This record gives sequence, structure tokens and C-alpha cells, in this order.
Amino acid sequence: MLAFMQLLFRYAFLKQQVIPHALSDWQYGLLVLSTVLLAAAGYVINNIYDVATDSINKPQDVVVGKGITETAAYNIYIGLNISGVAIGFILSNIILRPSFASLFILIATLLYFYATTLKQIMILGNFVVALLLAVSVLIIGVFDIFPATTAENQAQMASLFSILIDYALFAFMINFIREIIKDIEDVNGDYNQGMNTLPIAIGINRTAKIALGFAVIPFILSALYVNAYFMENKLYIAVFYAFATVLAPLLYFIVKIFDAKSQKDFHHLSTILKLILFFGILSILVIALNIKYNA
Repeated sequence: MLAFMQLLFRYAFLKQQVIPHALSDWQYGLLVLSTVLLAAAGYVINNIYDVATDSINKPQDVVVGKGITETAAYNIYIGLNISGVAIGFILSNIILRPSFASLFILIATLLYFYATTLKQIMILGNFVVALLLAVSVLIIGVFDIFPATTAENQAQMASLFSILIDYALFAFMINFIREIIKDIEDVNGDYNQGMNTLPIAIGINRTAKIALGFAVIPFILSALYVNAYFMENKLYIAVFYAFATVLAPLLYFIVKIFDAKSQKDFHHLSTILKLILFFGILSILVIALNIKYNA
């Protein structure tokens, strides 16, 4: 899904603009690969440290200790991280911005500390995971737009970068809410491991109300965004798409969370948020096609 999102932004949106690109196609492919490798490393280290909680919450999904040994998992983690950071270092030098390699190191470091420490801290762990997803959107602009920006195209490039920021903010908000819902879903295993997640600290019902409150924010902002950009530019197909795949499901989430009680209920809500995130990102393709059709 991460690779799909990055390829979508590049080829469905940025490639349709008359702008220079800092990365060639194969170099952009390396950027996608590097991001995916670091994300995969994050999943591996998270699975290593989550064996005890997953044995309670999702015993059927436990891999470390069953499918592979912990030692093998650590070796895979190290290999994925080294590969991801090395590719990031190569790309940073290709665009003549060697200091940008520190971004890949920062991502790998945050994912490690999330798995080992941050996820046990109320709200902070949720924030970090959501932020890293947003960074995976912004990194497109950092490596493909920013290095190709000149005084002549600065206004156009800034406009395109601002669209990436809009999508990054959307991804952050939806994923942040989803992380809170996942904490509710996993409350039993987390409690037994002594974690201090939000539902453990203040209870499931109060946490659900907070998630509801947070969900209202992207709903309102998305509605205003659709009105300000899609309606004003007469992108009616994009308006219908946004209503059907983002606004209506968000409203459904807000309504359903009132009655959510069981782990099954919260798992369903988590899936709804994942779909909203997916279709929200996919909207960039719909917008590009709508603009082309209108033109």
C-alpha cells in the first residue's frame, strides 16, 4: 500500500505536470524501495517486541518464535534497515543533498524506539506512527520536487508541494485515529504487558469518545477542502468520489463508534479507517483524471 501510494503520486499526479523532476524513473523506484524496506524493518522489530501481546490479542498472527526464530527475525531486521538506509544515502548523493540521508536514519531510529519504548507511552506512540506515514508522503516532495526547484518554477513547485502536505496531513489524521482504535482493540494484551496506552489509562468508553472527537476534525476539514478546491474548480467527479469514499465513511465511523463495545466492533472501525486512508490517497488519481477530462 505504501509503494502503491508513492507510485500513484509520482505517475498519476506529478508526471502529469509540466515540471522538472530531480529523480529519474529508476531512481524514484529506489526511493520507493528504500521507504518500503524501512517500513518492513519497522514491522519486523515491532513483531519481535510484540510476541507477548500478540499471543493474547492475535495468537494466529504470531510469527516470531513460530514461523521463524527470534535470531532470524533480528537478522532480517538488520538487513532491511541497512539496505533501506544505504539506498537513501545513494539517492541523497544523486540529488547532491548528502545531508538528506539523515532522514532515512531518523525514520529507522524512530521505528526502533516506537517498537521498544514509545508505543508504551500514552498518545506519543500513536503520534509517531501517524507522523511516519505522513513523512512517507512528504519524502516524495523532498527528493523529487525540492531539488529541481529554481527561481523560475518556484511558485509552481511550491503549489505542488502544498498538495503533498495536504495529503500528508490527511494521512496523519486518519492514521492517528486508527492507532487509537487499534489500542482499544488490543487493550487486553497491552494491559497484561504493563503498557500505558490511552484505553488503559482512561478506559475504553472515554477513549472511544476522544477518537470520535478526533474523527470530526478530518471530516470537517475534508468537507471544506472539497468545497474550496473541487467545487470551485468544477471537479464534480472528484466531489462525488470524495463524498462516497471519504466523507460518507467518516460519518459512518462517527456514528458507529457511539455503539462500539466489543473487540470485533473496533476491528471493524479500524478497517473502515484503513479503507478511508486508501481511497483518500487514491483520490489524487481521480482528481488528475477529472482535470484532464474537464480540460
